[in-house]
Amino acid sequence: MVQLTWQQRVGAQRDWVWRGWQTRYTYIRGLQTGCDSVPIILLHGFGASIGHWRQNLEVLSEHHTVYALDMLGWGASVKAPVNYSVSLWAEQVYDFWQSFINKPVVIVGNSLGSLVSIAAAAAHPEMVKGLVMMSLPDPSLELEAIPPFLRPTVATIKNFVASPLFLKPLFYFLRQPGVLRRWAAIAYANPEAITDELIDIIAGPTQDRGSVRAFTALFKASIGANFSPSVKAILPTLNIPMLLVWGKKDRFVPPALAPIFAQYNSNLQILNLENVGHCPHDESPEEVNQVILDWIDRTLVLVTSSSVMEEC
Repeated sequence: MVQLTWQQRVGAQRDWVWRGWQTRYTYIRGLQTGCDSVPIILLHGFGASIGHWRQNLEVLSEHHTVYALDMLGWGASVKAPVNYSVSLWAEQVYDFWQSFINKPVVIVGNSLGSLVSIAAAAAHPEMVKGLVMMSLPDPSLELEAIPPFLRPTVATIKNFVASPLFLKPLFYFLRQPGVLRRWAAIAYANPEAITDELIDIIAGPTQDRGSVRAFTALFKASIGANFSPSVKAILPTLNIPMLLVWGKKDRFVPPALAPIFAQYNSNLQILNLENVGHCPHDESPEEVNQVILDWIDRTLVLVTSSSVMEEC
């Protein structure tokens, strides 16, 4: 049996010019979609891309039209020299939705993608019918955890680390396949999930033109105070169903944050997965795909189907 490449498994990839920048997206139209079918947008995490959803797109598209984006600066999208932020990517998602979908969607995000999804839902509630988030970082909690008297010292260290003299050599070191494999071994609880294909997906974009410049901009932005809104400030404002999936062996973002977040919104459901790390959708795709489909059917489609029958 011929093994398909990841590019052949992620649907119809296309380029879309957003604010003058070339960006990449893909989609697979649902095979059995009805008028009550909810479109899905998939948002990758830090350092990932469309390819990270290669084990999810086809399965999810059996009942939903599914889209996945390479956010600006990542994947096959342009490595633009801009001021990156979660809000910027949220606007990219919203403009994409307006251009290609224009119907309430479920956004599924991993890590950084979860942050972007929650920011997009807060800024544009008409776009989002529900959220599925896998690992949800909150940079504001990190800042709060630093004693006030240490914050000037931490700021000095961050400014040094953000220097191009430090970041450029760091980039060339980090993009080596061997280093990326060791990084993946921290992110993933299951060593068998760390395949050559996965490393190729992560390493490929680092060879693109402008990748060093974009990495520097992305890194500097990610340690800045204005990179991301506060999750605990946004959560109480959302009035949509939300599912937070967390691997119990996540070593990047502590699973202990999940019950803390649940205190801020009664619409937030928590699902903990055993023997899974930071990327549940890639480590345990069969389980996570079914979780997403069942949650959409149980929480969204069945609830709204009666109201849309008249429109059908």
